Amino acid sequence: MSDKTQYDLYLDHIEAFLDEKCFHYESEPQTELFSAMRYSLLAGGKRLRPVFVFDFCRMCGGDWKKAVHFAAAVEMIHTYSLIHDDLPCMDNDDFRRGKPTNHKVYGEAIAVLAGDALLTAAFSCIASAPYDAQTRIRAVEILSNCAGEIGMVGGQVLDIQSESRRCTANEVIDIQSRKTGALFRAACMLGVLAGSGDAQQLAAAGDFASNFGLAFQIRDDILDVIGDANVLGKSVGTDANKNTFVQLYGIEKCNALVQEHTEKAVAALECFCDHIFMEQLVCKLIERTV
Repeated sequence: MSDKTQYDLYLDHIEAFLDEKCFHYESEPQTELFSAMRYSLLAGGKRLRPVFVFDFCRMCGGDWKKAVHFAAAVEMIHTYSLIHDDLPCMDNDDFRRGKPTNHKVYGEAIAVLAGDALLTAAFSCIASAPYDAQTRIRAVEILSNCAGEIGMVGGQVLDIQSESRRCTANEVIDIQSRKTGALFRAACMLGVLAGSGDAQQLAAAGDFASNFGLAFQIRDDILDVIGDANVLGKSVGTDANKNTFVQLYGIEKCNALVQEHTEKAVAALECFCDHIFMEQLVCKLIERTV
């Protein structure tokens, strides 16, 4: 019997798919673009969004391995957003996951285009998923809404616009629920869709992701203040001039908020069978140091 954990099984499955199936075009001349795309896509990380796709599919009684196209699509969107976030015109970061950022290796122009290509490829990946047309169309709708102007990109715009002034608590939640939380919502809802879950489970997945996303982001804000760059694999203190939960509330209150939103996220799992893995994962993530 394998001694791999459920997380390990999910991680192995998404890593193998991304490495073996993505962006191998031997007859195409634009090899630097493919190299840049794979450089960031295969740079590791927690792969939380694919894990959420897989486990919400499993909790709905579906074959989680079959959901790999949906999981890969969310990870492509996430990766493109990181490439663009790191650019000089955005956060101007030199390191991501312990490696030089994409534009430091390939230059700004190729980094922008690598992000563009990953965004586009995500929807091609959904289109080739082994589900009926209605399911694939609904998946495109979920992912585009969560990733686009009313989701992640909208949150990034609000974040940029807030840099010159102090925001209220509600404004910071508006930013982070879109910038960070939206892709978590996409991942969880896509998992329910892949597992043929019902309307109650789809709504619960959204509630879970919204609360987990806030808890995760608040913990991120805390780590930006107290974390070790060598452990995190990226710069710390980069949010010192931004509107963060730590600036609003301080460390102690933020720790309490992490706990509050985590409890709400866990409560949303009650309508799913066998949700112990997800509950344990969430609790582990709020205590993370990386």
